[in-house]
Amino acid sequence: MNIVAFQRHLKRNAFAYIAALPMALTVFIAYMGTMFWSVRLSFTSSRMLPKSDFVGFSQYERLFSTSRWITSLENLLTIAFLFLAICFVLGFLLAVFIDQKIKAESFFRTVFLFPYAMSFIVTGLVWQWIFNPQLGIQKTVQELGWESFQFNWIVDPNMVLYTVIIAAVWQGSGLVMALLLAGLRGIDDDLWKATKIDGIPAWRVYLSIILPMLRPMIITTVVLLSISIIKMYDVVVAMTGGGPGIASEVPAKFIMDNLFERANIGIATAASSVMLVTVLCLIAPFIYSNYIKKQGR
Repeated sequence: MNIVAFQRHLKRNAFAYIAALPMALTVFIAYMGTMFWSVRLSFTSSRMLPKSDFVGFSQYERLFSTSRWITSLENLLTIAFLFLAICFVLGFLLAVFIDQKIKAESFFRTVFLFPYAMSFIVTGLVWQWIFNPQLGIQKTVQELGWESFQFNWIVDPNMVLYTVIIAAVWQGSGLVMALLLAGLRGIDDDLWKATKIDGIPAWRVYLSIILPMLRPMIITTVVLLSISIIKMYDVVVAMTGGGPGIASEVPAKFIMDNLFERANIGIATAASSVMLVTVLCLIAPFIYSNYIKKQGR
């Protein structure tokens, strides 16, 4: 683009650039600025107040020698694996179910997607009541006559993490359904007619043909769910508070506790920087496959 063409482009789009300027400044100053500031603080000895000294990677060494942080990472890996797997399978099955042009399709689609519209705080509170041994499932079944019935996962250190996963799946599977349903609605009907003529079983069509065609939706789904896992905080605080003990501790709660309760800015920013790198590693393949690779073609 030569200078004259560039000047014409600026004149035609001057108002658009002016309108976008406040948001651009917000992104670069409020988001990018604070992000780099946090990374910088992770290399200092800051505690209650920020400091400008440089201590190298000592905060990161302290971080990874903390058992609570290691436990939070282990919990995050467990949540990530089960949450992604269950959400994807359940969401895909729901999408296939609705794609059959069933009656009251709008009703079922709204019901399945409704949990995603709720905040994680509300989701956590609702499921905390359901799993509470004194209020929820256990209490209800015992009042029906089965007094020996036990369902106290939320106070069991070995099982509490699965209660968080159940609540998160309940909320997140609707998003998977909506995204994959949009992809299924884009499949040409002639494809289905051809597979029926060839006598290919429906399950084989979905696994070998439909799922590869839904690759862009699947990538988007995995990225969105992965980011929601990394910043998972509200549902854990509402349901378990990270307990019993630290059995359901997650990195986001570890960061918030050190930042506001323990007044340890250095450790908190080091932990947040680790999670930032994790998010970038998740987003990078998505950006490359959907933008850079396509432009290279």
